[in-house]
Amino acid sequence: MAIEIVKRPHAANVVRWAKNRPEVLLLSADLTGSCEADDFRDAYPERFYSMGMAEQNMMGFAAGLAREGFVPFIHTFAVFICRRAFDQVAMSIAYPNLRVRLLGFLPGITTPGGVTHQAIDDVGLLRVIPNMTILECGDATDVESILDAADGVDGPVYVRMLRGEVPRLFPKDEPLRVNHVRRLGTGTDLTVLSSGICTEEALRAIHWLKGQGVSVCHLHVSTLKPFSDPAILDAISSAKFGVIAMENHSVIGGLGSAVAEVMAEAGIGKKLIRLGIKDTYAHGASRAYLMKEYELDAPALVKGANRLLGADFSVEEEDLPATAPLPGQTGSKAEDL
Repeated sequence: MAIEIVKRPHAANVVRWAKNRPEVLLLSADLTGSCEADDFRDAYPERFYSMGMAEQNMMGFAAGLAREGFVPFIHTFAVFICRRAFDQVAMSIAYPNLRVRLLGFLPGITTPGGVTHQAIDDVGLLRVIPNMTILECGDATDVESILDAADGVDGPVYVRMLRGEVPRLFPKDEPLRVNHVRRLGTGTDLTVLSSGICTEEALRAIHWLKGQGVSVCHLHVSTLKPFSDPAILDAISSAKFGVIAMENHSVIGGLGSAVAEVMAEAGIGKKLIRLGIKDTYAHGASRAYLMKEYELDAPALVKGANRLLGADFSVEEEDLPATAPLPGQTGSKAEDL
């Protein structure tokens, strides 16, 4: 059975979810269609605010709404939340611990727009802000359940959101849960922790590695802060040869750093490989090209496994499953700006 591809899952879901929640308001910064907020605008025009290209002002406006009992959902590109309006997010929203939901679209290299649009540092920047919860979508089920998950958080939430054509990797009846990882595979040779779009690539590589006799524990991480699910420490502790963290983000400050912190604080002396954007900026190109160029794809994970195992597995792209083997196959498409 082929993987289901869901078109614009957030656009339809936010309209359904907000129907009987009159306190939910949606704010956009001149990116309404690009951030799948147009259906909400058309359905509930009295609850939609177009703030123009003024993200800093939008954060302050959202903070004021939250103080009056509303729950504002900010829709813009991830870079404009974490860079352009960082002070307003920290001081106006996080410091008073307000129920503002920050939905950041085009995280990491999911856009071909180059450095101005690629949020490769957003998790690192926002993870240091007190009171901030950070969630990341990896598939359509995550997208469709993340509003419920965020609703249970009594404070600000930042979401690395997916848009456009999104594969469904996880069952509809297994929603995203805050501070709970998804265990996608069990094993004791290696532990792989993946997040966001990297999980689909990890599934491809792990399927191939298992065929070579490698036992892999695989966790999909959808909560980057807090990062205290006991399953994480258990999986890391059980890995005989080491741990690999795989993320659509800089290797500094994101998932790999969170894993390193857990390992250091628990005194776990195992090798850790962090797959992600190295200490560099990415350039503009298709998602598939960028994932290969910056070693965020399935062959990169096999290469990392070689390092930990001391093995010499040789793998070509054509040797791997064309797409994630759970539960079928999907297509990959570069998003427009």
